[in-house]
Amino acid sequence: MDRNFRVRVSVGIGMFAVSLLALYLFDGIPFKILFGVFSFVSAIELFSFFKRGVSALRVVLAIFELAFLVCGVVFVARIDTAHFWYIILGVPGYDIFAYLSGKLLGGRIIKKSRPFPHISKNKTWEGTILGLLIATSMVAGLMAGRGAFATEWMYLLCGPLALCGDLFESFLKRRFSVKDSNEIVIKNKWFARIEVLIGGSEGHGGFLDRVDSTAFAGTVLLIISLLL
Repeated sequence: MDRNFRVRVSVGIGMFAVSLLALYLFDGIPFKILFGVFSFVSAIELFSFFKRGVSALRVVLAIFELAFLVCGVVFVARIDTAHFWYIILGVPGYDIFAYLSGKLLGGRIIKKSRPFPHISKNKTWEGTILGLLIATSMVAGLMAGRGAFATEWMYLLCGPLALCGDLFESFLKRRFSVKDSNEIVIKNKWFARIEVLIGGSEGHGGFLDRVDSTAFAGTVLLIISLLL
């Protein structure tokens, strides 16, 4: 088990514990503040996409990513403690179980297990499928317990939206020839020191990797909730 894998698992468990405390003791306010701070740093990281030049397409794509970050912050600020659970189980839940399943089972069940080779070559069919199934099942189980399928069905989209958000950021990195979105921020020694808080800096994409899925999911869910 490599060091970065251990760090990311430990950080994931730690952040989940902190989220629980934030939800039950402070009505989710610390979680909202932390997500806002992470989103702000992620917006700064977007400048990494222009290291190799500026073009109209790059500006448009970066604006889209910035819009997702802003709408994600608005959505997280709007929801209450009960709905936080859908987000936690559906979005970070997908990320965690897809990552673990891919690490442990990737390529062992499905040969040539690369569903998105031209966007995100490290994703596997095993990780993607199991991540979606586990995350969606957890959200559906909570929803059933609350008897809220009729009014809160949109949160079943959390897992698939988390995948879409992750793929969109990977597409941006490919399009802009940027390995990690923290290539700009990581050069600042203070940001470099706190990289461990989000999973380490070895082969890690930066703060944007930690909020991209939630930002994308939050944007779509915000639009659906406003339309409804």
